[in-house]
Amino acid sequence: MSLSNVDIVTPDLCDDFPEVQVVEPMFANYGARGAFGGEIVTVKCFEDNSVVKQQVGLPGHGRVIVVDGGGSRRNALLGDMLAEKAASNGWTGLIIYGCIRDVDVIRKTDLGVQALGTHPRKTEKRGLGDLNVPVTFGGVTFEPGQYVYADNNGVIVSREKLL
Repeated sequence: MSLSNVDIVTPDLCDDFPEVQVVEPMFANYGARGAFGGEIVTVKCFEDNSVVKQQVGLPGHGRVIVVDGGGSRRNALLGDMLAEKAASNGWTGLIIYGCIRDVDVIRKTDLGVQALGTHPRKTEKRGLGDLNVPVTFGGVTFEPGQYVYADNNGVIVSREKLL
């Protein structure tokens, strides 16, 4: 079961759980869900969203895909078709250390999406990328099985489920 927008207020979670890690500010909110959270599934890829495409095609069970795209701003790791697939398969959201495209459609998709920015070019599909490995960006290491919570205030990570 996914968390609704009203359940997640990251400043309140930081106050209640001072042990959480806070990701450095860098993301913009693009999805229809202004706030989202869940168990982390990680993808590490660089300018190839093949593994992201595979994951959004699987049942999400209210989890969040955290994508380490190396901070690349040369193409988009998520577009409208993959976002729609993620939403229909029960993913709560994606946090992308990289860019997305098709933002006008993604803003209407029942999915949380945070990314560094937008770029109109898609990636090449070379089948490259790693699934469920620790990824580090924004001063935080995201590990599969941890929990992430995001809203317009920021992104936080916890070893334990908070909500």
